[in-house]
Amino acid sequence: MAFHAISKRHPPRLPAHLLSPADLATENERLHEENAQLRQAVTSHATIDQAMGAVVVLGRIAPEEAWRVLRDVSQHTNTKLRVVAEHILRFAQGDALPDPELNQLRQALSRYEIRSRADRPER
Repeated sequence: MAFHAISKRHPPRLPAHLLSPADLATENERLHEENAQLRQAVTSHATIDQAMGAVVVLGRIAPEEAWRVLRDVSQHTNTKLRVVAEHILRFAQGDALPDPELNQLRQALSRYEIRSRADRPER
């Protein structure tokens, strides 16, 4: 039964011995490209998660707000989110942040810090 459910999601392919050498080479190339894309996605995701953690600490905001901060900096500076995340991680370790990103980071932290503060219970 589990095999049947899997086979519905992944259509069966011809057995390898029925594929021509050219078809095998094409499939091999496709799989290598897909593998590279998946590796890049995993790496990017980890970098973004780490940058969110840095933003949580830097801005003393909730993780949900940290995601919004990264997204806002990315959108307002026209910089890929992964690149912003890499810059934030280096910034958290003492490197300089490009001025446009630093300005947007400050603005976004200011916006979302206010929201986070409003969500915190008073002591």
